[in-house]
Amino acid sequence: MATVEELQTRIAELDPLIKAVCTPNPAARADAARLDAERGDGRVRGPLHGVPVLVKDNVDTADLPTTAGSLALADQPPPPADAPLVRRLREAGCVILGKSNLSEWANFRGSSSSSGWSAYGGLTRNPYALNRSAGGSSSGSGAAVAAGFADLAIGTETNGSIVCPAALNGVVGLKPTVGLVPQQGIVPISHSQDTAGPMTRTVRQTAALLTVLTGGGTDYAEYCLGDDLHDIRIGVPRGPLWGYSAGLDQVTEQALELLSQCGAVLVDRLSLPTPGGDEDQLTVLAHELKVDLAAYLATRKEGAPRTLADVIAFNQAHADEELRWFGQELFERAEATDGLDSPLYVAARLAGLKAGREGIDNLLREHQLDALVMPAYSPAWSIDLVNGDHVLGSSSSHAALAGYPLLSVPSGTVAGLPVGITLSGTARSDATLIRLAHAFETARIKAHGPFPTPEFTQWV
Repeated sequence: MATVEELQTRIAELDPLIKAVCTPNPAARADAARLDAERGDGRVRGPLHGVPVLVKDNVDTADLPTTAGSLALADQPPPPADAPLVRRLREAGCVILGKSNLSEWANFRGSSSSSGWSAYGGLTRNPYALNRSAGGSSSGSGAAVAAGFADLAIGTETNGSIVCPAALNGVVGLKPTVGLVPQQGIVPISHSQDTAGPMTRTVRQTAALLTVLTGGGTDYAEYCLGDDLHDIRIGVPRGPLWGYSAGLDQVTEQALELLSQCGAVLVDRLSLPTPGGDEDQLTVLAHELKVDLAAYLATRKEGAPRTLADVIAFNQAHADEELRWFGQELFERAEATDGLDSPLYVAARLAGLKAGREGIDNLLREHQLDALVMPAYSPAWSIDLVNGDHVLGSSSSHAALAGYPLLSVPSGTVAGLPVGITLSGTARSDATLIRLAHAFETARIKAHGPFPTPEFTQWV
């Protein structure tokens, strides 16, 4: 594994092309030296002792700025305390290498945003093709792992923000069951859907990082058991989850064949109900954002914005920098909401839960399934700051609405661009998904060799 000094050198050389790391940690070398000395004295905190990790810049760090990509927080003092998950990383002996860039405010400010752009951190690019998107909103975390800036990174997800950049950058990304990882000290969108999670080079690394993030009560690495899945039944929902990218579909069919060769029984041609209308989903997120963001901002030091209205006003006053590429109509919609007792919010929340939880759980129960497998995202789309993202389709909404886990693992490439599969299950099935992903990863490497590394070119 590369040393902190080697990683810092690589970041200095290559990150000007990628812009994945928005705030390096100036104390990283000293922290690494202190942890090396502990190891020399016979004290090893665990398997991640001395391992560098990047933390998404919406997760509180008491020694580094936490900006959510916004200039409204960029000049403010660091938060008064580490987020609980960061405290767990430090206690486990991880070295915080720095903060990774993100889609500003986790991609919930304007409807025509470009993933990977923030006023604070600039535009994160995909290391496999520099004119292609790194996905959002954990863009910097995904691109940094792919680029070899760190093997481990922390992302956050509300709906697709870990699994999308994981798929587009050819890394492993797990959105855990909501509540499994403490959400305090993270700039929020939605308390019912938000969670932090691991983004890593391998499934085993994801398992080790999840063990730390959840407090160590379960050793998820114990579920990396090789590629024997003879006791496993996996459902394959079709319908609108397929068909938006021919190349992705072809690679996913090959992935299904590998899972079958591992011994898994595949139950094909299933369907999931439409996971609530877009309007219901936006209603939930808008209502929760206004309340949750105010609660978070109240924890920041004096001088920081205190409400969503304060942030909206800041953006208007700094429109040349903040609103250069897209607006803040989602913020304005959220500001116009009238609280979590609103009948509109309650109805939308129930509709989403019904489609998410009943859809997934009913399918698992009816067919006696351990998990579901689906195509993740289309290959990375071209960056278009003027018109915004061009997302063709995804498989994240059911798990997002239900608060259930979703794991993206690389499955192959299309025209040199990474694509992945996602594995979904019921609440607290994170260990099962890790087992299945590790089996698939093992089988894919046996069949096709290591996943190709990026070339940092602008060719496709």
